Amino acid sequence: MNATSLEAAESRTFSGSMYIFHAFDIGDDINFDKIEHARAITTVPKSWPKYFKNYHIPLTVELPHPHSDSHCISCNVHSFGAISLTYRIPFTDTLKNVRHDFNQIANHYLEQSVIDAKSIYRRINRFITKPHFFQTRSSYIVVQIDPQPDLDISELQKNYSGTIASTLRFETETLSEYQKNEILESAVGYFRGDLIIIDIDAAFLYDDEYEELLGLFEFANVQHLELRYFDRLLDQKLNQIYEGEVRRSPFSAYLPFLSIILADPIGQLGKLKADISVIIERLESSVKLAGEPYFSEVYELLVNKLDIKNWRDSIDRKLRIVEDVQKVYQNKIDTIREDMLSVLIIILIFIELVIGILHYMK
Repeated sequence: MNATSLEAAESRTFSGSMYIFHAFDIGDDINFDKIEHARAITTVPKSWPKYFKNYHIPLTVELPHPHSDSHCISCNVHSFGAISLTYRIPFTDTLKNVRHDFNQIANHYLEQSVIDAKSIYRRINRFITKPHFFQTRSSYIVVQIDPQPDLDISELQKNYSGTIASTLRFETETLSEYQKNEILESAVGYFRGDLIIIDIDAAFLYDDEYEELLGLFEFANVQHLELRYFDRLLDQKLNQIYEGEVRRSPFSAYLPFLSIILADPIGQLGKLKADISVIIERLESSVKLAGEPYFSEVYELLVNKLDIKNWRDSIDRKLRIVEDVQKVYQNKIDTIREDMLSVLIIILIFIELVIGILHYMK
């Protein structure tokens, strides 16, 4: 490309929007019925993409007033204890300037999302099991560009691939050819003039019919959040086990009936395993992409880039360790129960023998 063509390419103005997704884990289960009954926050009807299953759809709410930001276009409360926020920042500028401002905008909405999520949390925290703001957070950004009639995909990739790649990596300088090619190799498209590039923390959409895809990005970000949270929680539990900080089982744990009613470490480990398994299953079954090859391909790319499969495998490994620990504790309790029963039988036999001797001596 000569100097004149390069200057013309750099000065070309694009219109589009940045979509910034933030998600926060704020506790365990959230009771939607109580929120709606108490009218703690204003709910909003929302039409979800057809690939979402109805029984796992989150509760869409309004950002509580007063608030200083008008770019928040969606606030969703998820029943498993998460809040997800979506911001839309429209722009008309060169891609070079977009890259220059990208970090500043991302950092601004990183801070703004905490303020907005906390305002929602304050309204609903009494309806959350074990509320806590916040334990884990996750973010993702989508840069959407409206296609231009005089710019085809091959020209877009030829003239702007370096700028797009460095933007997606939050860099202001051009990346090496190796890094650029690694980012661009995931490019896909549905129609001839479409282009989607998905990377670890951000994605690029050259498309004007992209609305249904936004739900996938939000969902993948929430899924990433929950998997990281569970992985961190299991790490804490395993560290307690390794360091010997798990308290000894109380005496009630050895009694067959009381152990069911009262809390004990074994029951807590079992409940943790069940809770994680149920929520992960709920997340995985929240979208149904059968018969949607394009959405399936985009979602698969998101899963790979966000490393969701490895997070899931890590959780499975740690759950197996928790299960093994639970079995060790349970075997210990079963052995002690058997010993207690044997001792009790011996005591009863001894008492019966003493009574018999005393009765004989009379």
